[in-house]
Amino acid sequence: MLSQFRTERAVDLMLIGVAAVWGASFVAAKDLSSEVGAPSAVALRFLAAAAVTACICAIWGVRLPRGRGLVISGVLGVSQAAVIGLETFGVHLTSATNAGLLISLALVMTPALEGLASRSWLPRSYFVAAMTAVVGVALLVSAGGLRAPSVGDCLIIIAAAVRAIHVTASAQLTRGRTDSSLGVVLIQMLVCASLFSILAGAELPHAALRLSVAGWLNVLFLSLGCSVFAFVVQLWAVRRTSASRASILMGTEPVWALTFGVLLAGDQIGILGVLGGVLIVAASYAGQAIERSHRRSAERSSTIPPAMGASAPDERASATAASLPEAASPTSVTRSRLSPR
Repeated sequence: MLSQFRTERAVDLMLIGVAAVWGASFVAAKDLSSEVGAPSAVALRFLAAAAVTACICAIWGVRLPRGRGLVISGVLGVSQAAVIGLETFGVHLTSATNAGLLISLALVMTPALEGLASRSWLPRSYFVAAMTAVVGVALLVSAGGLRAPSVGDCLIIIAAAVRAIHVTASAQLTRGRTDSSLGVVLIQMLVCASLFSILAGAELPHAALRLSVAGWLNVLFLSLGCSVFAFVVQLWAVRRTSASRASILMGTEPVWALTFGVLLAGDQIGILGVLGGVLIVAASYAGQAIERSHRRSAERSSTIPPAMGASAPDERASATAASLPEAASPTSVTRSRLSPR
């Protein structure tokens, strides 16, 4: 019993650690993009992450996706590159605190997209939570008086929408496939690194040469901490706890983003901003809880024998996404966000 308790505590602490490094990533990305520009910043972090992940794949003997799996991984790499690019350009033009809180809107957007994709309509209370999150956004960007979001804020909101599309597509496209998780992520990292290396062009080697020590530390933190460490920890932890518990612990990312934004970046958020952030985070958690309850209710009703008037079992309940092998359903992948962050 004591051993099990210690294991659970270790798992919880590791997952909170993942949320913490993700929360701190907005400060690091802002500093790095300010020093070398957004394209070079993203290219450097994914070149380093891909190199380390390739070594891990070689050591573990991981087989890379082939055929259709390779095409799917490549497509998901493009959408992931769009998410990271929008986040990096956005955080360069807004505060790290705003970016960390606004990106959590993806937690509200994703279940809605999943519902559309599966034609499993969410209850009205879910959309009340979504509207509450929108009100939170308005308060967060008000800066002492109601105003339109800045360009950076808008880019982060768009990034949240694209992330919701990305994770929904990941669940749909990888359903039933057996490709290695680490192999799929390596392909996505290589795609991200290639696209942003091309976008940075001749500036990339110059950016690498003039990068300061602090800049290289940011590169290592974003590549090793936010991508490699986070992914490996999730693969280890999610097999030792429930997907729901993992999603709740990693869902504390916005709280960490706010903490690091204020402490490290010196962001000033104000009373209205704090209220907006609380509404965004609370609405995101509420939306997740409503969606999870709705999904479990649908799964329970699908197990009732046809003689009692139930329909055939929902395929979503038994499908497993390739981005998280033998660990969780596609919806759980959405919550855990197992992609090269």
